[in-house]
Amino acid sequence: MIEEKLILIAKKHKTWVDIVCTFGCTRVVAEDITQEMYIKIFLQLQKGTLDIMYNDEINYYYIFKTLKSLFIDLKRKSKNITMVSIDDPIKLHIVTDLNLDVENQVNFNEANERIEKELSQMYWYDRKVFEIINGGESIADFSRKSKIKYYALYFTYKKVKDKLKKLL
Repeated sequence: MIEEKLILIAKKHKTWVDIVCTFGCTRVVAEDITQEMYIKIFLQLQKGTLDIMYNDEINYYYIFKTLKSLFIDLKRKSKNITMVSIDDPIKLHIVTDLNLDVENQVNFNEANERIEKELSQMYWYDRKVFEIINGGESIADFSRKSKIKYYALYFTYKKVKDKLKKLL
């Protein structure tokens, strides 16, 4: 049933991409937004919180609103994102206490090697706590699973993070 509805929606793929293009973005970005729309609708159909059909036809208004909201989310997020090549040195802007911009050239590969070297030389507990929390595990969840006090994990993670920041 879900697949049938998605197939009906996918038959109008070019229409959805054309609609997103009218919002003022390139065709490539429009394709990406349309793919995100398929994922969002699929997840909602799976949960059972959405009926995409309206009188035996696709609810075009709902699809339009979904595409528009995905486009707006992308625009809002893209204001905070700067695209850089990992092959070129990255220019970091450091704001000092005097609010003066100072540009430093940092080579990503060299910085990564320094961090990896420092991590390999750390005490195993500090390194493991940092890797687990930095990998996406929340400190609270990690504390519950490991039976290690929250603040012990927090301060270990903070200590390692501060030490690595000094390398950069």
